Amino acid sequence: MGVTSGAAGHVLGVDSGGSGLRVALAAVDGDGPVPTWSSPVPVGTGRRGIDARALLAAVLPAASELLGRAGARGCAAACVGAAGMAMLGEDLRAVLPRALREALGVRRLALASDAVTAYAGALGQRPGAVVAAGTGLVALGTDLSGEGGWRRADGWGHLLGDCGGGAWIGRAGLEAALRAHDGRAGGSRALLARAEAVFGPVRELPGKLYPRTDRPAVLASFAPEVARCAADDAVAADILRAAARHIAGAAAAVCPSSAAAVALTGGLFRMGDHLLTPLHEELQLQLPHARTVAPEGDPLAGSVTVATALATDDLTLPVDDVLLRVVC
Repeated sequence: MGVTSGAAGHVLGVDSGGSGLRVALAAVDGDGPVPTWSSPVPVGTGRRGIDARALLAAVLPAASELLGRAGARGCAAACVGAAGMAMLGEDLRAVLPRALREALGVRRLALASDAVTAYAGALGQRPGAVVAAGTGLVALGTDLSGEGGWRRADGWGHLLGDCGGGAWIGRAGLEAALRAHDGRAGGSRALLARAEAVFGPVRELPGKLYPRTDRPAVLASFAPEVARCAADDAVAADILRAAARHIAGAAAAVCPSSAAAVALTGGLFRMGDHLLTPLHEELQLQLPHARTVAPEGDPLAGSVTVATALATDDLTLPVDDVLLRVVC
């Protein structure tokens, strides 16, 4: 399908992450509904990083379906946001521009880190800071100046960072459970009981956990148990207070000014008051003049925001070779 007269009217947003793949089609003028398609199956990686052909095998039929429902025949612009784009995006950069142009008529394409699409979803094209936290955690900020670019903190993965994220909280909770099992200081009998209810005998936990390729998700699955224990267990409550310090610290590291807007986005922040109360206290301590605002949308909405800005020549978010690359 080539470029048609209807192509100027629609843009495509793609959000690819560890929990699956989502696609949205939107009118450039913002009118009308924004139909979406989703799959719980994440795009895999290969020798050249994120597998572009696997992504296209899912995105192109989905986009064609959405275009058909909208009565359109192509897209003026697209934004593909993907977890790991900065380090694993070689195949996407090589394959997607031509493939999307030939299949959907895409004339302008942005390839973005999922941190950028989380930022654009939460704050749009405003200066500020966003902490995106689920299994992992990354903070991103910008003052929108060409000199300032993006400021990034953490996002280093569950072995080296993502401090305060779901996997970090879950790992800390399981460590406290194992301390209780051993009779060491700092243990939690409540967390030990929950760990054995979820995973079975904790002496078998290393053998179950270490060989798995989805270790971050398994660790993060225990984070809600830490939150449930926090009301009556001091160790669990201390873990969430430590997470709050890390989250606020990441926001402070990237916030472009003392009075900037700060948004928190991602599934971690649905864990409830046992995390949110100490987090808001830490934000007041570390960023006393910043304005905490509710996110306007999610990373899929952020992909649509970036694609629309490309289509209207109105992109003001910083463009670089790592976090947000405009390839055509």
